[in-house]
Amino acid sequence: MTGYAAILLAGGAARRMGGVDKPARAVGGRPMLHRVLDAVADADQRIVVGSSGPLPRGVRTAREEPPGGGPVAATAAGLALLEPGTTTVAVLAADLPLLTTAAVAELRRALAACHPRDDPPPALDAAASEPEDAPAAAEPEDAPAAAGPEDAPAVWRETLDGRSAGLACYVDRDGRRQHLCAIWRVPALRSALDRLAVTRGGSLDGAPVRGLLADVAVREVSWSGSGPPPWFDCDTDEDVRRAEEWTR
Repeated sequence: MTGYAAILLAGGAARRMGGVDKPARAVGGRPMLHRVLDAVADADQRIVVGSSGPLPRGVRTAREEPPGGGPVAATAAGLALLEPGTTTVAVLAADLPLLTTAAVAELRRALAACHPRDDPPPALDAAASEPEDAPAAAEPEDAPAAAGPEDAPAVWRETLDGRSAGLACYVDRDGRRQHLCAIWRVPALRSALDRLAVTRGGSLDGAPVRGLLADVAVREVSWSGSGPPPWFDCDTDEDVRRAEEWTR
């Protein structure tokens, strides 16, 4: 047991795709949701919030309250299912078809590198604890999680006066944080959800994801690979076509 879990957010109306079940859309011959599940296959727990389709054995499901309440409400629903002893949790959109195990491991390394002085670092498995310059393990050519720049170096930057980070997330080249491609410390996420609920009269329905980051130290991780970014999400049919091209 590593104390590491993953929450995948599979709800949403997908209005720009005509209301289809977006995570069920295939990229590279497999549903996007299943590709993201592959990227966190080493997690002790995998929880999907908002999906009603078939899932691999052992994956638990939850539903946000109210249904359609948005990613923050969905995150809270997934968090409620975490087992005691879980220390870190990936919070991921379910429409990230280019996400890889290596990309998630980079976030875990970044967060572990800035653990609180009085606490031991989060437990990492072998994939997440390799040195930054260690080559990525070879994967079969047809492995669905192989798409993307696994061996690309990353740059870490911590914000908010050097306080120990509560989460690590990717940032794009313009410095925009990819809030739904992140690893959180569980206590920090619980506190952030509680604080945000208080400011909204006790409800997380429709709460903005960036509202979770108020007063939370963030370790920003920049991916400098030449291939597609692991946080690339598919909001339109054109996005799906681009992702398909990258996986060929």
